[in-house]
Amino acid sequence: MKRLFLTLLTVLLLAGFANAQHFALGIKAGGNLNKISGESFKNGYEFGVHAGAFLEYDFGKTIGIQPEVLFNQTNTTTQSQSSTQQDYFNSTKDAKLNYLSIPLLLRINVNKLLTINVGPQYSILMNKDSSLFVNGKNAIKSGDFAAVAGLQLNLGALRVYGRYNIGLSNINDISDQQKWKNQQIQLGIGFTIL
Repeated sequence: MKRLFLTLLTVLLLAGFANAQHFALGIKAGGNLNKISGESFKNGYEFGVHAGAFLEYDFGKTIGIQPEVLFNQTNTTTQSQSSTQQDYFNSTKDAKLNYLSIPLLLRINVNKLLTINVGPQYSILMNKDSSLFVNGKNAIKSGDFAAVAGLQLNLGALRVYGRYNIGLSNINDISDQQKWKNQQIQLGIGFTIL
């Protein structure tokens, strides 16, 4: 999956350089509202942060791509299981998961002011939180695949954006009895530097 993702990105970038209508490189940062859905996690969103870099590359006036590399923080709280269920976690614990996220977004430019972003995102877990260490095994898988959809306002060099990321893969690395999936709302600003 990683190899296919990187190959697709390379082909798209190389194929379009000769016909580029718009090219920009920038930095971005913002806040996340995260939650991991599943019986072992507290219901509700918790705050985290994200920061990174992006590339805007339009093939024409309306269509382009926007690959990004982001540090993404997911904060969550585990909760104890009832006595009738398998006991994954002995008590309630706060956990911080740090991901390197690589979204490859399609850019649909409605006009010069508004851009719609949709596409896949692959995230690599950078830390194994010790509070999510269960029975001698890390509880969270090292990779997560998600779908992304959002809006971006283009105000000169300033970008203001909001997006929703929904996890498509089960990140539970303990058993298949429970499905754990990331959900994230991102709000932030970016600046083009080239």
